[in-house]
Amino acid sequence: MKAEDVLRLIREKNIEMVDIHLIDLPGTWHHVTLPVSEIDEETFTSGVPFDGSSLRGFRGIEESDMLMMPDPSTAVVDPFFEVPTLSIIADVTDPQHVNYQRDPRRIAQNAEEYLKSSGLADVSYWGPELEFFIFDSARFVNRGHEAMYAIDSGEGDWNSGREGGLGHTLRVKEGYFPTPPLDSTHGIRSAMVKTLQKVGIRVEMHHHEVASGGQGEIDLRFSTLTKQADTVMMYKYVLRNVAQSFGKTVTFMPKPIFGDNGNGMHVHQSLWKDSKPLFYEEEGYAHMSPLALSYIAGILIHAPALLAFTNPSTNSYRRLVPGYEAPVNIVFSRGNRSAAIRIPVTDKSVASRIEFRTPDATSNPYLAFAAILMAGLDGVRRNLDPVKLGFGPLDKNIYALSPEDLAKIGSVPGSFAESLAALESDHEFLLEGNVFSEDLIQTWINYKRTNEVDAVNLRPHPMEFELYFNA
Repeated sequence: MKAEDVLRLIREKNIEMVDIHLIDLPGTWHHVTLPVSEIDEETFTSGVPFDGSSLRGFRGIEESDMLMMPDPSTAVVDPFFEVPTLSIIADVTDPQHVNYQRDPRRIAQNAEEYLKSSGLADVSYWGPELEFFIFDSARFVNRGHEAMYAIDSGEGDWNSGREGGLGHTLRVKEGYFPTPPLDSTHGIRSAMVKTLQKVGIRVEMHHHEVASGGQGEIDLRFSTLTKQADTVMMYKYVLRNVAQSFGKTVTFMPKPIFGDNGNGMHVHQSLWKDSKPLFYEEEGYAHMSPLALSYIAGILIHAPALLAFTNPSTNSYRRLVPGYEAPVNIVFSRGNRSAAIRIPVTDKSVASRIEFRTPDATSNPYLAFAAILMAGLDGVRRNLDPVKLGFGPLDKNIYALSPEDLAKIGSVPGSFAESLAALESDHEFLLEGNVFSEDLIQTWINYKRTNEVDAVNLRPHPMEFELYFNA
C-alpha cells in the first residue's frame, strides 16, 4: 500500500481521524491522532513532528525535535474507536530525515537489510507464540511505606473454596486445553481472534494454556521480521482492548502468579533463499541442515547476552526457573520442550524451523527479533557447531536428569542484572552491518539498570517482611 492507496482507503471507509503509532525503546506503543483534513501525500514524505524527549530511551530535551514518518503499508481501520479512525505505524527520523539509530523499528529493518546483503538468505520468517493471562481484576501499589499486588480470576485454583462458586476452577498446572466451563475465557479469546482478523492479522488457533487463572494463547501465522514485529504490537493492542470491553484485563507479564506456569513468547524462525528453505536437510539431525545447526549454535552461544533483549524485565527471571516448562538450559533438541531451542518435528521442508523458547513478551519485538537473527547469523558466519560446543542435542527430559548430568548443561542467567552484564561484554555480533549501534546498546543497558533493576533492588519485598520482620 502506498500513500495514494491510504488516501483512497480514507475516502472509501469515510475515515475521519488518522491515528499514528510509534514505539519507544522499551517497547510501548504511543499514538497521536490527526483529523483527515491534515493528511495528504506530503504527510508521508515530510512527516509529523513530535517531542522525542518525552519518549523513554529517546533524546534529551535539548535535541527533542523529531519526526514520525507514517508507513502506508501498515494502514488498517482501527476496530475500537467510535469515530472512524485509520491506524498507521511510523518510523522515526530527525528533522533532516536521517533515520534515528534508536528507533526500534529501524533496527528491525536494518537486520533484514543485513540478512540480504550477507548473501546467506533473502528473507527470514518469524512465528512468535505469545502467552497471556486474562484476569477479572488487577491491583498494585508501590509507595515508600507500602507495597501490594492482587490479581483475581474466577477460574483460578485459589477460588475453589469461594462461597457461591460452581466448582469450575482449574488446578495449578492443569489448564492445558480444558473445555468450557473450565475454560471460562474461550468466548473472550474468540472475540480477540475475530478482531485480529478484522485488522488483517492471520490467526492459526487459540486455546487455554497450562496455568490456572485464565492463561491463554492465540497463535499467529508466520511473517517477515519487521512485519511480524508490527503484528505483535497490534496483537497486544487488540487483546488489551477486547479484554477491556468484557470488563477484564490482559497481561503479558512473565510471572504474575507464584507457583504456576508463566507467560513466554516462543519464537519460531527460519531462513529462506530463492524461495527455498535453508534449514532443511533430509539426512540431518531432525532434518536440520548444517546452516541451521550453525544458526542454532549462534543463538545458544550468545544466549546470556540475548536475554537482555528477549527477556528484558526483572520479572522475566521469575519465570526462568526449573519445573514450570521454562527453558532455562542452553541446549537444543528435537521436539523437546525442556530445551532452550526446540526443533519441531516435521517431514516437510517448508515447515522446517527452529523454536527459541526462552523469550517473553515484555521484550520489544523489533529489538528481540533483530538480536536473535544477528546471533544466528553470527553462528553461520563463524561456522559454529552446537554439538562440539556442548549444546546437545539432548533428547531427554532435562528436568529429570541427575544432578551430575545437569551440572554439565549451561543455564541462562539467573537475573536481569546478569543478562545486562552479559550484553555489556558480548555485543559485537549485534554491531555487524551497523544493525545495532553502540549508542543504542549502552542506552538500553543504562536505562534498564537504573529504571528497572535498581528500582526493584532498592525496595523492600513483601516476602522479606514475612521472613525477617521478627528476626
